[in-house]
Amino acid sequence: MQTNWDDLRLFLAVAREETLSGAGKVLRLDPATVGRRMQRLEATLQATLFAKSPQGYTLTDAGASLLSRAETAERAMRSAIAELPAQSDQLSGQIRIGAPDGSANYLLPQVCAAISDENPDLDIQIVALPRVFNLSRREADMAIAVSAPTAGRLVVQKVSDYHLHLAASESYLAGHPPIQNIDDLGQHRLVGYIPDMIFDRELDYLSDLGIKRVPLASNSVSVQINWIRQGGGVGIAHDFSVPAMPGVRRILTDQISLKRAFYLIRHADDRRNPRLSRFAEALSARLRAEVARLEALA
Repeated sequence: MQTNWDDLRLFLAVAREETLSGAGKVLRLDPATVGRRMQRLEATLQATLFAKSPQGYTLTDAGASLLSRAETAERAMRSAIAELPAQSDQLSGQIRIGAPDGSANYLLPQVCAAISDENPDLDIQIVALPRVFNLSRREADMAIAVSAPTAGRLVVQKVSDYHLHLAASESYLAGHPPIQNIDDLGQHRLVGYIPDMIFDRELDYLSDLGIKRVPLASNSVSVQINWIRQGGGVGIAHDFSVPAMPGVRRILTDQISLKRAFYLIRHADDRRNPRLSRFAEALSARLRAEVARLEALA
């Protein structure tokens, strides 16, 4: 029986995504092609690897046994590639970053554009989703998070502190009662997260202020920022986002000031990969500098 690495690579994608369409997106292959390849692999191994249903593909016992071995092969392949001598000082290939949409919208575009300028053969992908990324499933090569995970085979590096304050547009403030202290917020429309969709405790800002009702709520930071910018109400905004919101200013800065941190998270198997390590170093340095620059403008 001859099973090559490419067969295992496709098998891993189907096992992790649990659908042919999901695996096809990761692999950039037509789902029908992925399905045919899995049928061929099962025929080669003379084993049923997946239980197929309308809900997707679930590993059988044989598939689960192959999964552990395929992941071992994947680690060996990554290690072998990582130890190849570098051909250039520039980075190349594709690197995917997972990030919450606040950093993905207001920090990473300019940070990654600058890295791209220095490495024209490098393809950078930013996946902006309001949730925690699963690096074990290889959803991304590395991720930005607002709290440090305590479980899993991960390498966690604190990148930078950042600050948040209440903010509102000048047009909203001009048309509503003055806000002189936190008690005055009861007379105003608040903007924030949908309470049951807060994916990280560090993002539960309004609850920390004793505010229970959020009339304008979204799981997206960008939607919240646009509500504030359009005069929808008062909300917590990252200081680094304020320069991107003309006509918006911070309020009660002497009474309410929040501090959080960004962490860069990588899979432990990638710590010996010089390419990813060099990118992580450049990303961290530029991210720290950009947070400092924008907060000074806020």
